[in-house]
Amino acid sequence: MLVTSAFINLLALNGPLFMLQVYDRVLASRSVPTLLALCVLAGLLYSFQAVLDALRSRLLLRVGESFAEKFSKTVLSAIARAPLTSRIPGDGLLPLRDLDSVRSFLSGTGPGAFFDLPWIPFYLAICFLFHFWLGVTATIGAVLLIVIALISDLAVRQPARAAMEKGSERAAQTEAVRRNSESIRAMGMEDAVYDRWQSSNSAFLSANRTSADFGSAMNGLTRALRQALQSAILAVGAWLVIQQEVSPGIMIAAAIMMGRAMAPVDTAIAQWRNFVTARQGWQRLRLVFNDFSAQPAVLELPRPSRSLQVSDIVVIPPDTQIPCLANISFRLEAGTALGVIGPSGCGKTSLARAITGVWKSVRGNVRIDGGALDQWDPAVLGKHVGYLPQSAELFEGTIAENIARFQPDATDAEIVDAAKAAAAHDFITSLPNGYQTRIGIDGTGLSGGQKQRIGLARALFGDPFLLVLDEPNANLDATGESALLQAIQHQKDRKGIAVLIAHRPSAMGGVDQILVLDNGRMKSLGPKEQVLGQFMNRSAKQSSSPGAQMPNPLRVVATCPPT
Repeated sequence: MLVTSAFINLLALNGPLFMLQVYDRVLASRSVPTLLALCVLAGLLYSFQAVLDALRSRLLLRVGESFAEKFSKTVLSAIARAPLTSRIPGDGLLPLRDLDSVRSFLSGTGPGAFFDLPWIPFYLAICFLFHFWLGVTATIGAVLLIVIALISDLAVRQPARAAMEKGSERAAQTEAVRRNSESIRAMGMEDAVYDRWQSSNSAFLSANRTSADFGSAMNGLTRALRQALQSAILAVGAWLVIQQEVSPGIMIAAAIMMGRAMAPVDTAIAQWRNFVTARQGWQRLRLVFNDFSAQPAVLELPRPSRSLQVSDIVVIPPDTQIPCLANISFRLEAGTALGVIGPSGCGKTSLARAITGVWKSVRGNVRIDGGALDQWDPAVLGKHVGYLPQSAELFEGTIAENIARFQPDATDAEIVDAAKAAAAHDFITSLPNGYQTRIGIDGTGLSGGQKQRIGLARALFGDPFLLVLDEPNANLDATGESALLQAIQHQKDRKGIAVLIAHRPSAMGGVDQILVLDNGRMKSLGPKEQVLGQFMNRSAKQSSSPGAQMPNPLRVVATCPPT
């Protein structure tokens, strides 16, 4: 890039030197052959310059693409992992926009101008060779333009940052409107939601307008000053010609040289807003890379087959200081299933996230076959874990791709077996395109129960050793619940481990033990019949008192923070 820019700037002398020769040699000698020779030579040099300009543009485009390809995986990983460790402002896509802004700047004309800036002293030196006062005039102009560039940096930096933040907030609200379109329509919330969005949009437009106003003001001032400087150097050159200190050719050549020297400054100022945005984006990306750098390679452990051990774990949700789980311990052997019950907000979902590695415990550890979760490569561990969260969110693509977790080497038999285990095969084959039916983002086009079954099939894909199901029967009918019980039994029969989180006792038919959580702590743990019997006895005693109501044995008043 430096070599290409060097040749481009050397070839930029072609114009001034051509004008110098025409005025001082051709017009004085009236030699047509000399003029033709100069035209041919100038034409060849202009052709080389055009080729080099195109080559530099192509190189810059590829530099930007190479940058994006190098960091895109890390950025996507950060976008996926960031919500698990902290609360992300806006729509959470700021790292991707930062990556695009840096790539766009690297691929544009801005870097070319910065490569040309170091050549300004070279052009100024030539002006001094023409005449001292021509060099002084050109130097004053260069200093003024550089001062404007520095002022532009200070003026645009804060408005550009504010515009980026407001744009992120607007994007987050737009996504919220899209995802909640049914509720907005059904409950007549259009005006209120749209007014709220319009307020965010107005704030973004205002911040963007302020940033653009500063940029356009600086661009206008730069263009006017550049034209004034060219007129000034012509005026100085004309005075020197009158004084017979320089020739008319030198006057014209100096004016062109001045324009060429100031061109990269003019371009840099025009691109300054993009440069500031890219620089701020790169600064944020560096923080992202530090926080979400690639995990160190670990030795691949053998396929788990023995146990799940949870030892005195304490879990704190992202960006909070209050533990949602404290001192949770239990051990499950292969071929067993655990049911987890308790009131809303008592930590059931947090426990599911902890044992699957979604959230890290601040104390204690979770071990599979004796190996702590941080001893496993996440990609390898994920093949041995089946997880169905409360909201079985699906991806845009075919049903088969969603069930197969988008694994390119998944076989048709594995996909069908997982669907059958989740009792989803029959309804999938009844669709017009069967397993190749394309669904929208978050399973658009499917009912809640259908999405739940596909999510269950995805969790069962590959016969994972650990199966964690969080409220899997929330949207299931009787057939779906029967399939769920069969899936848990199948998991036990093939010597796997199942952890089932549910409110309804009917979902606990296939479990061996029950863990009761209350306010983030273990209230009871033991065989299913024993634990449920304790609750039934307690409920019977409470109901025997005057005015007492029979409480639900699975309901306990929760005081722990929501998780």
